[in-house]
Amino acid sequence: MLPYAPWQFGSILPWLDLFGIAVFATTGALAATRRGQTLVTAAFFALITGVGGGSVRDLLIGAPVFWVHDPLVAATCLAVAGLVWITPEAWWKDKALDWLDAVGLAAYAVFGAAKSLAFGIPPVPAALMGVMTACVGGIIRDVLAGEPSILMRPELYVTAAALAAGLHVVLVSLGLPPLIAAVAAAGAGFSLRAAAIHWRLGLPSYRGRR
Repeated sequence: MLPYAPWQFGSILPWLDLFGIAVFATTGALAATRRGQTLVTAAFFALITGVGGGSVRDLLIGAPVFWVHDPLVAATCLAVAGLVWITPEAWWKDKALDWLDAVGLAAYAVFGAAKSLAFGIPPVPAALMGVMTACVGGIIRDVLAGEPSILMRPELYVTAAALAAGLHVVLVSLGLPPLIAAVAAAGAGFSLRAAAIHWRLGLPSYRGRR
C-alpha cells in the first residue's frame, strides 16, 4: 500500500483535475451541438463525458462518487454546455480542442491513479484506474453519439493516458514526493499526446496471421 492523501498534492492538481473535467465536458457538449441537438442533450453529454471516467473509478475503488459531493463539478459541466450552446461553432476548432484535451487527459489520468493509490489500491490496478478516469467518459460520449470509440482508433490517446498514470505510480513507488511525481507524469503523458497530434503518430494495427 502507498499511503498518502490527495491533499498532499497541494492546490494545483485538483484545479488541473477540474480543468480536465471541463475540457471533456466541452467535447461532450460539442458532440451534441454538432448534431443539432437541444441544450438539454448538450448538457447531458457534457455531464456524462466530464464525470463518466471518474464515476466508474470511484465505484470500483469504493470511494464516494466525487461529483455528487463536489459543488463545482456538475456546475462546471453545465456551464460549459451553456457556453458551447451560445457561442459560434467557429470558436471551437478541432485542433484547439485536441491540445486542450491533451492537457486534460494527462492531468485526469494522473489524478485518477493518485486517488486510487490514496484509497489503498495496488500499483497496477491504480494505474489502470488512471487510464479509466481519463478515457471512459470519452468512450461513453462516442457510443451515445454513434461515433467510433477512441479505443478503436490507432492514434496514441489511451497510450498517453497509460503513460501518465503508470509513470506516476512508478515514481511514487520509488519514493518521489506525490506532487513532483504528478507533474513529471502529467508532462510525459502530455508530451506523448502532443507528439501524436503533431506528427499523427499511432500504434501499428493488427494485420492478421500470415
